[in-house]
This record gives sequence, structure tokens and C-alpha cells, in this order.
Amino acid sequence: MPTSPIRLLAVSLGIICFGFQSLTQAADEATPNAQPKYNVLFIIADDLTSTALSCYGNTVCETPNIDALAERGTRFTQAYCQATYCGPSRASFMSGYYPHATGVLGYKSPRPQIGDRATWSEHFKDRGYYSARVSKIFHMGVPGGIESGGNEADDARSWSERFNSPGPEWKAPGDGETLERNPDGKKPVVGGNTFVVVEADGDDMVHSDGKTSAKAVELIQQHRDTPFWLGVGFVRPHVPFVAPRAYYEPFKPFDSMVLPEKIAGDWDDIPKPGINYKTSQNMQMDVRRQKKAMGGYYASVAFMDAQVGKVIAALDAAGLRDNTIVIFTSDHGYHLGEHDFWAKVSLRDESASVPLIISVPGKQPAVCHSLVELIDLYPTTAALCGMPIPERLQGQDISAMLDDPSVTVREAAFSVAPSRKGFLLREQDWAYLQYNEDASGGIELFDVRRDPKQYNNLAADEAYAAVVEGFKQKLAARLAEVRDNDLP
Repeated sequence: MPTSPIRLLAVSLGIICFGFQSLTQAADEATPNAQPKYNVLFIIADDLTSTALSCYGNTVCETPNIDALAERGTRFTQAYCQATYCGPSRASFMSGYYPHATGVLGYKSPRPQIGDRATWSEHFKDRGYYSARVSKIFHMGVPGGIESGGNEADDARSWSERFNSPGPEWKAPGDGETLERNPDGKKPVVGGNTFVVVEADGDDMVHSDGKTSAKAVELIQQHRDTPFWLGVGFVRPHVPFVAPRAYYEPFKPFDSMVLPEKIAGDWDDIPKPGINYKTSQNMQMDVRRQKKAMGGYYASVAFMDAQVGKVIAALDAAGLRDNTIVIFTSDHGYHLGEHDFWAKVSLRDESASVPLIISVPGKQPAVCHSLVELIDLYPTTAALCGMPIPERLQGQDISAMLDDPSVTVREAAFSVAPSRKGFLLREQDWAYLQYNEDASGGIELFDVRRDPKQYNNLAADEAYAAVVEGFKQKLAARLAEVRDNDLP
């Protein structure tokens, strides 16, 4: 029986509609979350503890510009780095892999390990974004790399352009003092990873961070009409504690600084690898020097905060705040005398936790107490910008927390201290620290609800033997999961 013209028309229309539906479905799969293309402004400080910020409760060191960002965004109180010193931490959040997945446990680029897999900024660059960094995003030595202005462990493929911000660091003209291993006061101001305070002559532009903020302002103005992923890396408050003189005034006299409480016998229940690499004792810093170190650190934080303010002001002036995700964080935390520890590396909260503020257009300000990790930033920003999230990424998409801060995505945060062969599992109620994968270097267990400052190590208490054994199994499972990845 011949097919009628009406039936032929219906079949043709059906084929056309099916083809259109297939094309639409393919487009949806390519961009699973069709949303506006936000810019990403990623601002990261170096060696910054959240306890030094006024929005996190510090009443001595005022950080009005970071506070203002927190008032517009979500401030996370339980954010953790994936390694407690610069190199492996930065390689982790930029690559999307944990340190024990890539094997980048020191101060190297992850590129040889990840091959052609896109880094965080490269993922955006590959989708039409202008991608740039100013100063330190991947690892760069401080002060050495800042003095030389070199690229060090940076990854060229990650950027459309990259800019360094050389500065004088410990050689800056001004009043300087070496505080570390200088008990008789005869040692001159020195370089390296040394506690040095310099009340510097001149203005902000003498220094690396002043130059970084100026270049970031320039790039925001130049690229206001195209989507961008801009990484702005400030090197303060990393030692040396160098800032223009004006930033020191609020913290003088230095003897007005209040040091953390010292507890007799505090180290008695800490395994040897858990004693930090820098302490007041091995640095030979008396109380005067400790207080000056704190004042110098706070002055460096205040200087860095002022530079953050310049960058945010430029974003506002360009009319870009309403289509830009702004992130502020640090690569890890920092001890300022807690447990008589100084600096990083330790897996205690002061060193392993980080400040984290995420401001997304249209989202209400909030405070989130859920556990998150820096490695979560890559998949989260991809989701917010309507991009596919590579399945290989080891972080979690935490974008739901920006609508509802009570959302949780993980039961524990995971961090490592490779130089100490140390591992941290941080739950809401517990902090579990283990040294060596077989725990032969010792264990620390803290009930952080009852002991938030982590003074009482419960690991040797028989009453907590089951808790310790449970954490050993959790850590072994976590490491196996980290190592089960698509890398060669």
C-alpha cells in the first residue's frame, strides 16, 4: 500500500526532531551544568595561619580586606591542605592529585607525573579562558626565587602568560634583625628559610607583594572583556618577615605581643617525628625574640592584606565582581608558638588547616564548618563554571556547600607531612596523626571536642585502643584509594 504524503512528512519531521534532540543531548553532555562563564580570581598567601586573621577571631592583627571578602562569601572553618609545606601542597591542588598519587613530595612540578593531563588553570585555558599567574602559584623558593625572579617549579603549560615579582626580601633597606640561632645578637641579617624581621624603608612597591598586586590590577583591567583564570600569589607572611615600616606600628612595642600558653611536659607524650622542625628551643629564640617574631609575622600579614584589598578594588572598578568567583586561601598553616612550635610541617591544626574563603556571585554569605580540602577547589570551580569535571580528579565538588553550609562531602580530611613520613586524618571529633605507613614512628590521637588545642595524646591509653585501630585501618584504606588512580 503506498505511503501517503502526510505520513512521509511525519516521518521526516520525526527524523529531524530526533536529530535535533541528539545534538542537544550531545551539547548537554559536553557542558553538563550549563551556567554562566564566571571568571576565577584565585588569591593565595604563603605560610598563612587562619589564626592570624581577624575574620577568624584574631583581635590583634586586623585584616579588613580579607574580612570584607569573608562578609560576601563562604568562610570555611575546617579547610585542610594536602601537605604541610609549600611544594607538595601546591602541586596537589593545581594538579588535582594527592601527593602520594603523583609522588611529588618535595619542591618539583607535577608535570612529569601527570603528563598531558590538564592542571586546574590549564583546564580553564583549554576552554577559552585567559589563564595567568602573578608570582607564586606552583612552588617558588622564598626568599631565593623572589630575589632571582625565576620560574623554579612552575608549569609553563598551565598559563597563557606568567609574571614574576622580584623583590629585595631580607636585603631590603631598613632595620633588620635575625631572630633564629642568634642568642648573642651578633649575627647579621641573613637569607634562607630563617626567622628575620625587617622594618623596611620605602613603600609597598619596593617589595614583591606590592609588585604582584600592581600587576594583578593591570591584568584585570586588560582582560575585563574576556573570561579569565587569574592566580595571584603573595609570598608574605613567609619568612623573612619584611614589610614597610608603617605595617609594624600596630604591633609595637613587640613586648606587648601575647604568646600562646606554654604547658609543662607538653612534649612528653609526642612521638619524636611529631616535635616540629622549628621550636623556640632549637631556634634559640628567647621570649623577646619570640614576641618580635610574632609582631613581624603580623606586620607581614597586614601588608599582604593591603595588597589583597588593591586587587579586589580593581575587580570592583572593572565591574567584574558580579561575574567572578573569588577564592582566598593559603598553601598551609603556620605555628606561632603553639606547643612551642614555629613555622609549618607539623600536622597539628595550626599547620595543617588553612583559611579558605570562596565568594560566588549570587550566593549568600555563610560560615561552613564542614570538612573540605584544597584539592576540592579544581572540581568545584569547574562545576560552578559549567565545565565538565574530569573523572580522574581526586578532590570533591563542594559547590553545594555554597548554597547550604550544612552539606558534607567527606567524613575526614587527609593531609601529609612527607619529610616526617607523617599522615593526618582529621575528623570532626578526632585528629589522628601517624608516622610511617606501619605506624612505627608513633601515633597521636586527640579528642578535639574536649581538647581542641591538642595537648592530650590518647594513643597510648588502652581505653582508646579500638579508636586507634579503627584509624589505622581508615588510613590504610585512604592511602590505597589515593594510589588507585589513572597515573602511570
